[in-house]
Amino acid sequence: MKALSKLTIPTLALALVTALPALAQGPVPFPPGLAKKLAARASNYTEVTLDKHTLNFASQFMNKDGKGDQQAKRLISGLKAIYVRTYEFKAPGEYSTADLDRIRSQFRGPEWVPMIQSRSHSKDGLEISDIYEKIVNHETQGMLILNAEPKELDFVYISGHINPSELGALGGNFGVPKLHTRSHDHDSNANHSTGGHQ
Repeated sequence: MKALSKLTIPTLALALVTALPALAQGPVPFPPGLAKKLAARASNYTEVTLDKHTLNFASQFMNKDGKGDQQAKRLISGLKAIYVRTYEFKAPGEYSTADLDRIRSQFRGPEWVPMIQSRSHSKDGLEISDIYEKIVNHETQGMLILNAEPKELDFVYISGHINPSELGALGGNFGVPKLHTRSHDHDSNANHSTGGHQ
C-alpha cells in the first residue's frame, strides 16, 4: 500500500515554506530522535507539520467548487494542527516493535481510546493499522492514525475537533493520506481488537 497520496503542487510548496516555522511553534507529537533515525534509514520519506494558521491559509488553495474540498475546508476550521510522517524502506526490518511503542506512548492516557486495532499477515510480515481517538467532554478532540507495513510506516496525528465519520474527507489534502484501514477488509488472516497496544 502506498498510503501517502501525492501532495498537490500548491500544498507541497506551502509545506516546504512553512515547515520550519510550524516546527518551531511547539513540540511535534513524534519522538524527534526516532524521526531522525527512520528518515536516515528510509529510501523515501515525507514529513509535514501544519499549525492552525497554516491550515487556514492553505485551505484558500482548495477548489471552491469541489464537494470533497468543501467538506475538507469545513472540517479544518475546527482543527489545531496536522502532523504527517511517512517512511518507505527498501527492505523489512528498518523499524521495530519498540519504535511503534514509542510512537503510541505519546498518546496514552484516560482521554485516548482505541477505535480500530487491526493486525494481518502478508508475505513480507505483519501489517498493523491503529486508530486512536481523543475524547474530551464527549467530543473528539484528536485522532492518531498509525499504519505499519514491513516496508512502510505512516503516522498521522490530527489535533482539534473532528467527526471520525468524516475523517476520509481530509484524505489527499495537506499531506494526509487517503486513509485505508484493514478493519474494512475481508481478509481472513486479519485480527481486529479494541484491547491494549500490541
